[in-house]
Amino acid sequence: MADSGNKVSVRIYGQEYIISGVKARDYIMKVADHVDEMMNEISESIGGASVSSLAVLAAVNITDEMFSLQNEQSEKDLEKEQLHKDVEHYMQLWDEAKKNFLQYKEDAQATLGQKDKLQEKLNQRAIENDTLIKAATEKEQKIEDLENRVRNLTQRLKAREEGQVVSSEQIRELEDKYKEIEGNYFELQMENIQLKGDLERYRKLSE
Repeated sequence: MADSGNKVSVRIYGQEYIISGVKARDYIMKVADHVDEMMNEISESIGGASVSSLAVLAAVNITDEMFSLQNEQSEKDLEKEQLHKDVEHYMQLWDEAKKNFLQYKEDAQATLGQKDKLQEKLNQRAIENDTLIKAATEKEQKIEDLENRVRNLTQRLKAREEGQVVSSEQIRELEDKYKEIEGNYFELQMENIQLKGDLERYRKLSE
């Protein structure tokens, strides 16, 4: 014969009952004690009710407790479901944040690469700038030397005109030298103007 489960003797509202079930003995007794406690509480509250009425009222109260617990569980299930959705949402935001960070990191590295290239070009411009300044300084020195030579020749010509006898050959030689110096002076002036223009452009590019 198959085992029908546990048979437990319990007392509910002063009456003995035999309850059979597959649940454990302690569980069956706990359920019976709860029904007994509920019936005694209702009897104390309303008084003079029959056992059947108390049983019905106890069943109603116990059912209400069950429904309340079910509602609470449903609310907890909804909260749990919402928490899962929130977790998924925040995980998605986290993934997007990581992607944005990686993109920002790549952009920053690219910007640094461009900065290095610009710095290299700036350094090259600075070298060219120094070269132009040096060349302009040398040209200015040459111009100053030519101006000194022109002044010396002018003074020599003036001295000769004032009383010294000079041969026509020496005069032609001095005139040729003067014209040569004058031509060199003009070329140096033009080169100096060009160098100053280049220098100014490089300065603007370096700013």
